[in-house]
Amino acid sequence: MNSPKEYIAQNKTRFLNELIELLKIPSVSADPAFSQDVLNTSKAVKTALLDAGCDTVEIYETEGYPIVYGEKIIDAALPTVLVYGHYDVQPADPLELWDSPPYEPVIKETEIHPEGAIFARGSCDDKGQMYMHVKALEYMTKTDQLPCNVKFMIEGEEEVGSDNLGIYVANNKEKLANDIILISDTGMIANDVPSITTGLRGLSYVEVEVKGPNRDLHSGLYGGAVANPINILTKMIASLHDENNHITIPGFYDKVEELSTEERAEMAKAPFSLQGYQDALDIESVYGEKGYTTNERNSIRPTLDVNGIWGGYIGEGAKTVIASKAYAKISMRLVPHQDWEEITTLFQVHFEQCAPKGVKVKVTPHHGGQGYVTPIDTVGYQAASKAYETTFGKKPIPQRSGGSIPIVSLFEEELGSKTILMGFGLDSDAIHSPNEHFGVWNYLKGIETIPYFYHFFTEMKKS
Repeated sequence: MNSPKEYIAQNKTRFLNELIELLKIPSVSADPAFSQDVLNTSKAVKTALLDAGCDTVEIYETEGYPIVYGEKIIDAALPTVLVYGHYDVQPADPLELWDSPPYEPVIKETEIHPEGAIFARGSCDDKGQMYMHVKALEYMTKTDQLPCNVKFMIEGEEEVGSDNLGIYVANNKEKLANDIILISDTGMIANDVPSITTGLRGLSYVEVEVKGPNRDLHSGLYGGAVANPINILTKMIASLHDENNHITIPGFYDKVEELSTEERAEMAKAPFSLQGYQDALDIESVYGEKGYTTNERNSIRPTLDVNGIWGGYIGEGAKTVIASKAYAKISMRLVPHQDWEEITTLFQVHFEQCAPKGVKVKVTPHHGGQGYVTPIDTVGYQAASKAYETTFGKKPIPQRSGGSIPIVSLFEEELGSKTILMGFGLDSDAIHSPNEHFGVWNYLKGIETIPYFYHFFTEMKKS
């Protein structure tokens, strides 16, 4: 009977070609221009799940983009694993910064990926990692080695806030009932340093508008006499951090969990090269909240960042105007115990209060979610750890991530299930950026490792 590694070796070319075909579809959920492509991708996922061995697959329509649900139930008495992933992708802009077209996947060797990496939007986040689970199911069904039941819930709105997923989950609790939830939408430290994500930050995402005069004004006739919304907005944004890069919103840190010296010391054991980090980003120095290391700043500490800012004239040449309005999009990454809705309200109140006379401020909340921490003493984590140890030859390091998957806390609240985050991407894979890529080795290693999780989880649940 073939092992996962043997099965992958026999089907490597097909596995890569199937993923490449999926990556060719520009399933950008944020842009209505791609709506048909998103719908086409949901159909492609349905076909892939059926081909992999699911007995039932359905496309569930929502007010936004559909959710693909599939299942393979072999024995109701056995444990059930629910796999979550998403088939939508981030916009590819700015297109001019891509070395190859974002929806024309190519495999190229890199220093980190000598066996090649698939360059395309969505290759790592999350089509490539989601598809690992589809191919892992194929292996287990085709070789008659599926040890338990499996359900799939693959959505098309993760990159725009998963607005309709919560409704679906709340209305389908019995259908989605499970013993553990499995997600691959995170990363690991390095190909030779496997890790399992045990914590995620929450998120609050808002858009702000500063409005001044009722029209754009001549900067010579009115400059110095009328509040300039762009000037005001930049000052307001600058005031959101103090000289130590500490966020100045009153109450923002009230519920922030302060990790013990011992816990911070354990985190510090993870391999990390500050110089390598700076070189990879082509920066001379790191930057952040005083008193914390780089790895702490991007995982256990909350942040506030401007994601976009605009207003006035930005075309060719000069146009001397004072803009009537200025805008910015701002995201706040939150740590466990910070409630995203409470933080959004604190931001809104503070931002409106710090505006000077002469302008009006509007804060529009977009979406958000709670942070999440999964304990490492659960059966699910131990099964994942053994799976990594089997295929990597060493135990994975538990690691908190700076990213956010807001629906993880929702799953626990609605379904009562813990989530295991088995990511196989790397920080260098440029997710959400031009030239996103996913290592061929990583893709295949995920397919190899996932079946062992099913084996060990079922074994431990039985004992």
